[in-house]
Amino acid sequence: QVQLSESGGGSAQAGGSLLLSCTASGRISGTYAMGWFRQAPGKGREFVAAIGWSSDYTYYLNAVQGRFTVSKDIAKNTVYLQMNSLKPEDTAVYYCARRPDGAGEYYQPAAYDSWGQGTQVTVSS
Repeated sequence: QVQLSESGGGSAQAGGSLLLSCTASGRISGTYAMGWFRQAPGKGREFVAAIGWSSDYTYYLNAVQGRFTVSKDIAKNTVYLQMNSLKPEDTAVYYCARRPDGAGEYYQPAAYDSWGQGTQVTVSS
């Protein structure tokens, strides 16, 4: 089981930017994808973005399309989430997770088998 660790969360003003990083303790093979989810207080865990590890496909939540960019650095075993034009409704704890290929839909939390501890993002208006 790989261990995932997020960093880069914090506070930002509306319209600002933050870069989240997620580093895996072990090697992520080509048969996985990496996803970002978020959970706001009192709400369920919501899919944000996903990226294939051996391919370059990406998926985004409609609400973040054009503002957020998911990317990866295979040599560093790290996936990133660049968040621009932040809005107060982006406030949440952000988690990265690993999804085995074929495990389920990329937007379903149950399809992911390893999760990081989460990092808080707070956007003020």
